[in-house]
Amino acid sequence: MSALNDTPVETLSFEAARDELVKVVAELEQGSPTLEHSLALWERGEALAARCEEWLLGAKRRLDAARSAASDEAEA
Repeated sequence: MSALNDTPVETLSFEAARDELVKVVAELEQGSPTLEHSLALWERGEALAARCEEWLLGAKRRLDAARSAASDEAEA
């Protein structure tokens, strides 16, 4: 069974991307039957990692904005 999924990475939630990335890494660690499959897994893994980072950066921006708003309210 392959960890490769046809779902577009840009539509995945953080949790879905993270879970799939764990599966991709596990399959890469076990070794793939062909170089082509290994490359496909690697490319999918890179895209999944970027998606997770995108979600995390978005969450950080939201937290920073909330902190800034709370600080502004406290000063007023």
